[in-house]
Amino acid sequence: MSTSTELLSDQLAATTLLRFATAGSVDDGKSTLVGRLLHDSKSVLVDQLEAVEHASRSRGQEAPDLALLTDGLRAEREQGITIDVAYRYFATSRRRFILADTPGHVQYTRNMVTGASTAELAVVLVDARNGVVEQTRRHAAVAALLRVPHVVLAVNKMDLVDYRESVFATIAEEFTTYASELGVPEITAIPISALAGDNVVEPSAHMDWYGGPTVLEHLETVPVSHDLTACHARFPVQYVIRPQTADHPDYRGYAGQIAAGAFRVGEQITVLPSGRTSTITGIDALGESVDIAWAPQSVTIRLADDIDISRGDLLAPSGDAPAVTQDIEATVCHVADRTLTVGQRVLLKHTTRTVKAIVKEIPSRLTLDDLSQHPDPGQLVTNDIGRVVVRTAEPLALDAYADSRRTGSFLLIDPADGTTLAAGMAGESFATAKAVVDVADEEGWDF
Repeated sequence: MSTSTELLSDQLAATTLLRFATAGSVDDGKSTLVGRLLHDSKSVLVDQLEAVEHASRSRGQEAPDLALLTDGLRAEREQGITIDVAYRYFATSRRRFILADTPGHVQYTRNMVTGASTAELAVVLVDARNGVVEQTRRHAAVAALLRVPHVVLAVNKMDLVDYRESVFATIAEEFTTYASELGVPEITAIPISALAGDNVVEPSAHMDWYGGPTVLEHLETVPVSHDLTACHARFPVQYVIRPQTADHPDYRGYAGQIAAGAFRVGEQITVLPSGRTSTITGIDALGESVDIAWAPQSVTIRLADDIDISRGDLLAPSGDAPAVTQDIEATVCHVADRTLTVGQRVLLKHTTRTVKAIVKEIPSRLTLDDLSQHPDPGQLVTNDIGRVVVRTAEPLALDAYADSRRTGSFLLIDPADGTTLAAGMAGESFATAKAVVDVADEEGWDF
């Protein structure tokens, strides 16, 4: 009989899923690439293709404009959806995919943050005629900051530069050097023509000098780590269940979604931030009792002791619990139209817990051109990437983002109207943090 760990591995092996995001500057051909990928992988419904063909003919185009497959999403953004990402779902015989389609314009960099936050791979497009531009560097920085493990540089429009190997090699070298300095662990450069279909799904007949994979082949074969049992187990409590009915007079369960790792019946856990300990006596999933549960399952955990636990508390194995702190050093991507300033009062949302906080210091802002740090900028504006020091009113149990993307991330929110100001990643990144400087707050939020 297989053990619970073997059962977990078997179930994970049966599900091959890749989450990836696309990014690129305006007019680099991202919509055409997505359309070509969906079309050539036969992931487009017949009626969708007929509609694209009809729209293309009405514009006087002989061949179908595959970019029209995503034009509706772009129109939605123009109507005011500025912090949202459109998702496409498709599959081949080798793998299932969730594609986060992010816009290219500089003011929508915030969408790149949203789309890449859960991605295991990012496809960054570059126009072969223009090479690496500022937005390319910004997307590379966001991918590195969000710890996306695999980055594909798709050098597009190779047909417009006569498929010259020298053009591709120059762009690939520049981008690889830049991204490597940011700490991107794996970079794969692929020359493509999304319009003509070269190296997107089928190998190109025009670039016999290239011997690497096509975009789809790389997406199908890139290794994806699903060894959730090796992750730091974390369970943010969303809701306390106490029916107090005749059938369940003493039932007390803690419901939520497992953020990382796996939990087992009989395991000793610590409740944070209180530090109280107990033992898991039961796990309920989909109305049945199970011996083990893992991320991202939504479950109810029952404990041996009646402990004061509420929404926002975090359950973790007693031997692997994160540190509790009120002083957070992090890198943030500023996504709001309003500025983030030293001394500003904010709300910090971490998993299911939201607490008051003060921005105590902004030690530096990243300069994308040369990756230098501009010291003490005093504020961050839209699309800035910088280091911050935040003091919270209540203790939080955060992991370093390098260890856990789910429990090492947080949002800074404007307490006046609920606007998301910044997305934060706790701990070190490619930036260097400075010492905390105590800043007095004149409005009473001095923790």
